[in-house]
Amino acid sequence: MSSDRSIPPSSPRSWRPRTLAVRGGLARTGFHETSEALFMTSGYVYDSAEEAEQSFDGTLDRMVYSRFKNPTVAMFEERLAAIEGAQACRATASGMAAVHAALMCQVKAGDRVVAAKALFGSCHWIINDLMTRFGIEAVFVDGTDLGQWAQALSKPTACVFIETPSNPTLEIIDIPAVAELTHKAGGRLVVDNVFATPIFQNPLALGADVVVYSATKHIDGQGRCLGGAILADQAFCADVLGPYLRHTGPALSPFNAWLLLKGLETLDLRMERHCANALKVARMLERHPKVARVLYPGLESHPQHALAARQMRGWGSIVAIDLKGGKAAAYGLLNGLETIDISNNLGDAKSLMTHPWTTTHQRLSPEDKLSMGIGEGMLRLSVGLEDGDDLVEDLEQALAD
Repeated sequence: MSSDRSIPPSSPRSWRPRTLAVRGGLARTGFHETSEALFMTSGYVYDSAEEAEQSFDGTLDRMVYSRFKNPTVAMFEERLAAIEGAQACRATASGMAAVHAALMCQVKAGDRVVAAKALFGSCHWIINDLMTRFGIEAVFVDGTDLGQWAQALSKPTACVFIETPSNPTLEIIDIPAVAELTHKAGGRLVVDNVFATPIFQNPLALGADVVVYSATKHIDGQGRCLGGAILADQAFCADVLGPYLRHTGPALSPFNAWLLLKGLETLDLRMERHCANALKVARMLERHPKVARVLYPGLESHPQHALAARQMRGWGSIVAIDLKGGKAAAYGLLNGLETIDISNNLGDAKSLMTHPWTTTHQRLSPEDKLSMGIGEGMLRLSVGLEDGDDLVEDLEQALAD
């Protein structure tokens, strides 16, 4: 077996995203395997002491340690970058490792960070609790209000962080407008694109500087493993992010990278089914007398439906539901489900539902939750790949109890 990657990655510019999802970044070994090779190794050997020295001083570009780079992980990074349209990608052990590294690698004491307040609980903690311990100012705004963005970004700012659509309220933020304001303030815009996936939205093409993913979600898509990814230009990944990842060590397991590679092959197909099912479920729920509000970008009733139509190619798999009866009604629906599972994960082939007030956003104060639009009657539904009619029937019988 060849000790190097005998056939270089091939991602012709003429390939379209669906082909890139199957063939992008492919690097076969001397065995000419069909499926991507799995390199379960922590280290690599050298033919001489001189080769080891040259490998560490950068004279030779080769694998030296799997905390830095691994062939299987590199294939995943190259394939996702090709699909996203990014110059470079760095994979991490989880989505939160990706968010943490993408933010912390570029800030220092005295810097200022601005974020939309509608965030996943752990993202809010990194910005509001962790960063402020190190003398970094954190400012939160209503992500849908460009006036608040303009005011907050009238001062020099190191970076801006947004989720769009947001978790769990599915707020849509105007990426080009916020990117322009961010750049005028001297900062970088970091976008968590996990709900949209690279299939339905490409923030870099809309003006963002950095994109982060929890690959645990739709990219794997089957609840098998954890993983994360950060995508940006080559200079950011090499000079700003690279040293941070190298020395802090949130490395993605090669086995997980292999699973995520296989997930990318079917991502486009799965997202089509997710989206069709979610729209069917959202339309049914919108008509139900026990439901106060349904939030789904594909519904005309969504407050930012027109904006979503401009910057997204599909609506995603997540539906947020507000029930009229508050927490008791939410628990009643959850406990009445027969097909849909109660789980705080999302992006799975199986439909999953959770109560954000008491799970994903539990640690936030009631005031913070309400300011994000999360009430005690809200449920987040991750719509899976089952028959859409079975999902509708399950929700109808659970709501009837």
